[in-house]
Amino acid sequence: MISNNGPGPVWMVEPTPRHYRSGAHRAGDGSRPPTRRAGWVRPQHLTAGAVALALVTAGGVYAGVQAGIPDSPAAAATAVAPSTGTAVAPTPVTAASRTAPAPAPPAKAPAVPAAPVRAIGPKLDGQISAIIDANSAYALGVSLIDLSDGVVHSYGAQDKFVAASTAKILAASAYYHLVETGRASLTARLGASTAGAQIRQMVQQSNNDSWALILGAVGQRGITDYAASIGVKYDRTVNLLTTAEMARTLQLLYTGKLLNPRNTAQLLSYMQNTNFETLIPPAVPPGVGVYHKYGLLFGNLHDASVLVKDGRAFVFVVYTRGLNYSDMGPRTRIIQQLTRTVTAALF
Repeated sequence: MISNNGPGPVWMVEPTPRHYRSGAHRAGDGSRPPTRRAGWVRPQHLTAGAVALALVTAGGVYAGVQAGIPDSPAAAATAVAPSTGTAVAPTPVTAASRTAPAPAPPAKAPAVPAAPVRAIGPKLDGQISAIIDANSAYALGVSLIDLSDGVVHSYGAQDKFVAASTAKILAASAYYHLVETGRASLTARLGASTAGAQIRQMVQQSNNDSWALILGAVGQRGITDYAASIGVKYDRTVNLLTTAEMARTLQLLYTGKLLNPRNTAQLLSYMQNTNFETLIPPAVPPGVGVYHKYGLLFGNLHDASVLVKDGRAFVFVVYTRGLNYSDMGPRTRIIQQLTRTVTAALF
């Protein structure tokens, strides 16, 4: 196991369920994004009582290890319009699926139908907006994409949030891109292990030391340019994303637009059975597969997912900003309420 005790930039001082951390940056109530370049600090551990409170309010911890790689989604090309626009040149996609514990993948994933039986519409829009309005004590942002048409539907706060560890998917994709263009290798030594092992630790276990190593290998300019190439404005020194930008990243990943089939499948496999399964996953009904990456930092609690069943796939991202770790419990319940509402309407 790679140690999580090394120094890292303050926006990376994100506690995992086993090792909650605090950091030097606390602007106002501790929930606002940084406005200047963060320095390098050594995180301080919370007291045992605070850890216990965080675990209780979060609803428990699940730690799992993914075995095997799922079928890779087909490289379907679906362009994304602005959050309130229309899809451009839709193309059917194929979906990878999973149930827990990780089963053997199907020989051939079913195709997503061009005209879904149940789609995102005014009724669901109203339900999501009602949940957001009823919880105005928090900043809540939601983005939802039906991968059969590529339209981004965004609700609530549409400004940038501190992305916390959800941005590790962007970092992983950027490194895989370097591999695919011959500028890096997954077997190259990186820290105490290989680059490939560091990506797995970064995504599946949300390891911050691994994140720092991957970002260092990609470079500040490298990840900014990579993000821009997929339509995302990103500066790793402040780590800010909108829910729509995170949703677009997952859409392009799942539909094979970011990486080759093998690397797509490998990254998605790391997004299953992660070390923190208490947000979106437990609110998903049986039979719906989940690929996700959570984020937890100061007042920011997020989950970003792809939900799949019977050849249909949706990107579902929820970002929340509250006070601090003390209100994780209520925001966990909001994320789960949104998840149950969305899955009941779409599956």
